[in-house]
Amino acid sequence: MNKNRSLIRRTAAGAAVGAATLVLAACGSGDDSSVGHDGRSSKPPSASSSASQGQQNLADVAFAKGMIPHHRQAVEMADLAPTRAESAEVKKLAAEIEKAQAPEIKTLAGWLTTWGEQVPAEGAMNHSAHGTGGMMTVEEMDRLEKTSGKAFDTAFMELMIKHHEGAVTMAKTEKADGAFADAKKMADAIIASQSAEISTMNRLLGKN
Repeated sequence: MNKNRSLIRRTAAGAAVGAATLVLAACGSGDDSSVGHDGRSSKPPSASSSASQGQQNLADVAFAKGMIPHHRQAVEMADLAPTRAESAEVKKLAAEIEKAQAPEIKTLAGWLTTWGEQVPAEGAMNHSAHGTGGMMTVEEMDRLEKTSGKAFDTAFMELMIKHHEGAVTMAKTEKADGAFADAKKMADAIIASQSAEISTMNRLLGKN
């Protein structure tokens, strides 16, 4: 528990990387190629095979550097569900989030390494004047960790909706400005899967 708490504190210590640099990124285009997001239907390509499919630009780098810590926090949030959630649907949702996003972290890190860029360290965040990308604050993460049962279910879904909305915004920026084919394909998958999860969570919360 202490270890998880420490990880959550470090991960929540600031806002998501790259939101500001995404706005400044150069525009580009690339052909589609397959990158799975649901962790079931397709296997993320290796960084070496991806690198041959087109040159990256500043938007692609910002997308990867921003999405890695964003995904890390979502996985840490999901890790709380098995011992705190009451709803079986919330537990299932958390497991699906972790299954989808953990492999993407590795893929994104592989791209950055191939491009000669630094992979964000565990717990590393950059502040952004353009928002936090839906990232949880230290206080929000503390409150989530201290809840259980129905209170956890509600807090988890409300916080994760905000988190997902941030990821969808980041992915839309990558689609508009990115050049690297696999990154744009991953952005497509993030938009589709996380938008669907937002709808599911809103339904469970009685909002639609």
